[in-house]
Parts: sequence; structure tokens; C-alpha cells
Amino acid sequence: MNPIFFAPFLLVALYLANSIKILNEYERGVVFRLGKLLPTPKGPGVILVFAPIDRMVRVGLRTIVMDVPPQDIITRDNVSVKVNAVIYFRVMQPQKAIVEVESFNYATSQLAQTTLRSVLGQVDLDDLLSGRDRLNQELQRLLDEQTDPWGIKVSAVEVKHVDLPENMQRAMARQAEAEREKRAKIIHAEGEFGASERLSEAAEVIGREPLAVTLRYLQTLTEIAGEKNSTILFPIPIDLLNMLQPKQPKQPVDGDGEQRSD
Repeated sequence: MNPIFFAPFLLVALYLANSIKILNEYERGVVFRLGKLLPTPKGPGVILVFAPIDRMVRVGLRTIVMDVPPQDIITRDNVSVKVNAVIYFRVMQPQKAIVEVESFNYATSQLAQTTLRSVLGQVDLDDLLSGRDRLNQELQRLLDEQTDPWGIKVSAVEVKHVDLPENMQRAMARQAEAEREKRAKIIHAEGEFGASERLSEAAEVIGREPLAVTLRYLQTLTEIAGEKNSTILFPIPIDLLNMLQPKQPKQPVDGDGEQRSD
């Protein structure tokens, strides 16, 4: 048979083969037919796109992790810092992501940068360093509200790094050192107060029995001798010396109050 007879069938087969498109599970195809958007996206699996009548735009549905570049921010207490963050978002409605905005990736990145400068510029430096959880939630809420018309869901925003000037780092280091010294002095004063209370109680107990002081001196001497010191200086209380001296008998006294000897 004449090969020209099979030429139209071959062209039709090639056209159909070229019209077959395969979309992955995480992809959807937004199809424009004669410039008009079809009501539902295509995919996943095998779909037919009849060019040039149809034009398909692939849209991924996986979560996108976008790094927000460092932004120069002046906090409410007039401290200049550089802050960068990371944003997690995904496309929930592929048709809006293609029709409502020209490039949803670029638009989300620019929106994240401006929102980061706007929100963090309204807080103090202490809040920026200690209240990141609250700021992350506030950033996520604002970005989610602004990207919702584009069919995009912002799931999380995390402030990664805050770059402080060197003079501010030195000032914060001095402040932290002063706080540590303050706590150390307070703890030392509390210890001295407790020790003074215990010593006062011990003095009351020892004061009830005079010999207790002597026993305490002897115990201290024993502890010092156990350390094998070559020289020991130890004060001897007068009461102890009086106890060691022999008692002399009293001499009789005459009527004039003078002692008389036998």
C-alpha cells in the first residue's frame, strides 16, 4: 500500500502521544483551554493536554522551605540588628496560586521580608531575644492572612539568627556579669545571716555551762594536732589555768578584818 495513506494516522498517533502528560502524586496541573481556566486542576496520574488548545502549568503541593535573607531592623529601643528567618508554606489551591499572583514564590519571599521588618521593628531588643515564640506565631499569623487569597498556607515562621553589634554584645556581657555578682553577694549574705543565727544559738547553749568553752578549746586543739603542723599557736583561756592551779586554804581572819598567821 502507498505510505502516504498511513501518514495521517501516524500524525494523529504522534499528536496523541505528545498530548499525554504524567503528573506525580505531589503535583497538580492547572490547565488553560483557549485562555480560560478549567474549573478543576488535573492530576495526579496520566492526563491529556491537547496543544495548542490547552496549556498546562505544573504546581507542586509539597511544603516549601524558604530562607528569608538578613534584614536590617531598628528595634523600638533604637538598637540596630540584623535578623534572618525561615518560612514554611505550601500551595493549597493551585488555581489561585497561578491566577491570583504572577509568581507565588517571589511574592511570598518579598512579603516575608517586609513583614519581618515591620513586626520586629515594633518590639524591644529584650523581647526579640527572649520572646521568639510569640513573635514567630505573630509572623505566621500575618503571613498566612496575607497569602490566603493566593491559595497558600503558611504553616510556620522561625527567626533563625539575630546579629547584634559588638558594643551591644559587650554591654550585655557586662550586664550578665553584674547579675551573677549580685546573685553571688545575695547568696553569701544569706549564708552569713544563717551562720550568725546558728552561732547565736550555740553561744546560748555554751553560756549555760562554763566548762563547755574549755571542752570546745580542747576539741579544736585535737583537730589542729591531727593536721601534723610543726607549730601550733593556741590561746589558753584564763579559766583553764585557774582550774589547773591548786587551791590554797583560806587563812583565819581576826576581828579587825586582817589575816593572822598561826
